[in-house]
Amino acid sequence: MSLLITGLLLWCCVHLSSAVVVNLRARLVAGMGLRPYRGCFAFLIIISIVLMVFGWRAVEPVAVYQPPDWGRVAAYVLVFFTFILFVAAKRLTNIKRVLRHPQLTGVTLWSIGHLLANGDSRSLILFTSIGLWALLEIILINRRAGIWIKPAPVPVIRDIITVAIGVILYLVLLKLHPYISGTTLI
Repeated sequence: MSLLITGLLLWCCVHLSSAVVVNLRARLVAGMGLRPYRGCFAFLIIISIVLMVFGWRAVEPVAVYQPPDWGRVAAYVLVFFTFILFVAAKRLTNIKRVLRHPQLTGVTLWSIGHLLANGDSRSLILFTSIGLWALLEIILINRRAGIWIKPAPVPVIRDIITVAIGVILYLVLLKLHPYISGTTLI
């Protein structure tokens, strides 16, 4: 359990540090440069993910609650939308006209889906922590960024391409999920 919790703490601390400590990112970039800063940030995030994956796999799951019978289906649907939102976050799409934070919204959906499908201790720790982090990040970003100005509309073809890329990534994840989590999907 300690690897899982260490990974979660590292993930949250690295992501939240610039939102909580005023001008931390600017000071670090000024001191080391943008590329080294991004490299360090990425390295720490990768380490946190590795710790979470290995920590997850090392913990013997203990039942905490019984997920609903429809929980697995809901998880498939929510994770499907998660991938579309992740892609939308990096592209000019009309989705950004509806959601200010598509990627963080996707993380929240991912967390909820997994909590509906899994009722064990390691799931409760991992998915609740990541979901709460995403919601806190949305609040902190909104507070820092101020009033949301919706982007201009873009051609619908951009949304269609975004959905297509999201579907492909989702299908790839379905194949890789057992290798990442050590659990089968069906």
